[in-house]
Amino acid sequence: MKNTPFTHLHEQFGAKMVEFAGYSMPVSYVGINEEHMTVRDGVGVFDVSHMGEIWVKGPKAFELVQKITTNNVAVLEPEKAQYSCFPNGKGGIVDDLIVYHYENEKYLLVVNASNVEKDWNWIVEQNKTIGAEIENASDNIAQLAIQGPKAIKVLQKLTDVNLSEIAFYTFKVGAIAGVENVIISATGYTGSGGFELYMYNKDAEKIWNAVFEAGQEFGIKPIGLGARDTLRLEMGYCLYGNDIDDTTSPLEAGLGWITKFVEGNDFIDRDFMEKLKSDGIKKRLVGFEMVDKGIPRHGYEIVNEKDEKIGEVTSGTMSPVFKLGIGMGYVASEYKNFGTEIYIKVRNKNLKAEVIKLPFYKN
Repeated sequence: MKNTPFTHLHEQFGAKMVEFAGYSMPVSYVGINEEHMTVRDGVGVFDVSHMGEIWVKGPKAFELVQKITTNNVAVLEPEKAQYSCFPNGKGGIVDDLIVYHYENEKYLLVVNASNVEKDWNWIVEQNKTIGAEIENASDNIAQLAIQGPKAIKVLQKLTDVNLSEIAFYTFKVGAIAGVENVIISATGYTGSGGFELYMYNKDAEKIWNAVFEAGQEFGIKPIGLGARDTLRLEMGYCLYGNDIDDTTSPLEAGLGWITKFVEGNDFIDRDFMEKLKSDGIKKRLVGFEMVDKGIPRHGYEIVNEKDEKIGEVTSGTMSPVFKLGIGMGYVASEYKNFGTEIYIKVRNKNLKAEVIKLPFYKN
């Protein structure tokens, strides 16, 4: 298993470590619910150094990124970021990602840890006819997510950059704790505000220590992958491998908002997706909350009142905020409307649930 620059620090904090995407990663420290509420109410720190970072540079950079992602890169100015996905040429999704327009002719693609090699190979293949400069920098870059309503107070102590001026999905490059050239990005996977910091491995421990020292007065704590999952699920954020994969289209996954059918955006699969949109999709990813007591889990069947299978749960948990079962899953399109009653098969019992508008948690 690979280690991140922070692995030994997780162990010092008493983390329960697990294998994730080939890395030794902390799943929890003191318990998922407590860590979850630390982020919702205060500030927590996630090691997300296992994520992949791929640079696309040079005069052909825009052309490549526009081709391989569904969102419209043409509107992305320097110091702005956008959520997007790689279509796979067969109607599915290679991965979802964040595209950063770092500076003119230079983009940073941040991809999921479990897909770094697959994504890199896909980008290399698509670049053969374009010839952009590409670099897989994943092993050289560390990443920390400082998340929660008090994150800005913690980080502002460590930088001269005015963090309140960094709008959601924009970023600055500046100094944190005396370390230059840190990407300070107003992004995250929690829905509670905060920042993601990108730094070189050699600077990682210095920044970790400074962040925890600055956050002491705010009750800062390290947070594991378990709470990262419950936090993102309360927001209705997709998890690759669960809610989206090579067999699901962005339109079926409710990601039409990052699939831009505008002039000049001739991304891979555009014709297929336009046809899918005009023909009407047959299944749709929805959010639901349990009416009957029970916890939905990945893979559970979703049925109608006649006990006919209409879909499957892709993500589910007991919400730490609402203290009830919540989940997401694909259902036949006629069951996608808010307020629709559906049933989740839990140990051969059909438990009632209701389709609701995402996100579950509204900040």
